[in-house]
Amino acid sequence: MLELDGAIWFRSGSQDWGGRERIALLAAIGEHGSITAAAKAVGLSYKGAWDAIDAMNNSAGEPLVVRAAGGKGGGGTVLTERAASLIRTYRALEHEHRLFIEHLASLGNVSETAQDDLHLMRRFMIKTSARNKLFGKVAAIRGGAVNDEVTLSLAGGQHVVATITHESVETLGLVPGAEAFALIKASSVLLGLPDPGLRLSARNQLPGKVTRVLPGAVNAEVALELDGGGTVVAVVTNDSVSALGLAEGSRALAIFKASSVILGTMG
Repeated sequence: MLELDGAIWFRSGSQDWGGRERIALLAAIGEHGSITAAAKAVGLSYKGAWDAIDAMNNSAGEPLVVRAAGGKGGGGTVLTERAASLIRTYRALEHEHRLFIEHLASLGNVSETAQDDLHLMRRFMIKTSARNKLFGKVAAIRGGAVNDEVTLSLAGGQHVVATITHESVETLGLVPGAEAFALIKASSVLLGLPDPGLRLSARNQLPGKVTRVLPGAVNAEVALELDGGGTVVAVVTNDSVSALGLAEGSRALAIFKASSVILGTMG
């Protein structure tokens, strides 16, 4: 049975103001008068809370959170009237949104096919500037002093390795089995020819078949259909296409460093 849920996200033009988590942070600041206490209340690090506040202030074009001068209570952090208004508006909209979700749920069960379709629609809604977007599940996480190594298992059986900060792992809620997606810019993807003796330092070397070569004045766009499914697009020079003999149907490797991979979740 499909359990319907949803969330409201404020957006002004191309800028995101925030959603449920950031509104909860603002509300906690209003309640506690302290960034440290508010961050603890909503499960964020102190730095993560300030990062979110800076992002919201920048998006709003005016302060939503300001430091209060010291006094009897020693000062602290307070919300501006704009932030208080934002919280009130969000809660009113969230109430109406909840009623809408409950109404949909009352219409009856959704078929298994429809569940899959809805999940796919969510993926379609993700917009990024990165050309390559690969979905999968977290297979393993290897912790480090600052950065963690996250292995994402793709639907076709291949794996993508990403190196991101430990804080990002926690913020995204990445754990083995969690769904996530990998973003890789086409300019970060190198192409090579399959060779048993080939040795490279790049962690990601995904084999596949060339399905499209679109030459330009200097560079060409090459699409590689990965073994097992999925497509990776690379932008390489026309000279490289000729030197490697890349053509539709030829075998090749998509090569990119773990540090070139950005991970995201649909939350």
